[in-house]
Amino acid sequence: MTIKEVSEKYNISQDTLRYYERVGMIPPVSRTTGGIRDYQPEDLGWVELAVCMRSAGLPIEAMIEYVKLYQMGDSTFAARLQLLQEQRENLLQQREQIDKTLKRLNYKISRYQVAVDTGKLTWEEM
Repeated sequence: MTIKEVSEKYNISQDTLRYYERVGMIPPVSRTTGGIRDYQPEDLGWVELAVCMRSAGLPIEAMIEYVKLYQMGDSTFAARLQLLQEQRENLLQQREQIDKTLKRLNYKISRYQVAVDTGKLTWEEM
């Protein structure tokens, strides 16, 4: 696939794809004999992973480290596992905070709905 096709498939810019490759968030992409990027299924897997991890808030540095470890071979299984577990823990903590915030917002919304219905708002509902 061309960079344009990959950009459209994953809804990210061509510049972002080039950036991901340049900084090491994805391994170097396959190229044609003329030097044009020619994304193969393995390259697409890396793009999918990068897009997924970035949308979840994974730091760029963590993704770069993961790619470096991958490129070092099977001896890095444990290090890759640890990196992924740490990122999962970070996401779980973020989700916990989001859940707490949603609970508070849902409460406030319910109280304001009562205020709209009754025309009254008490201090704790402000």
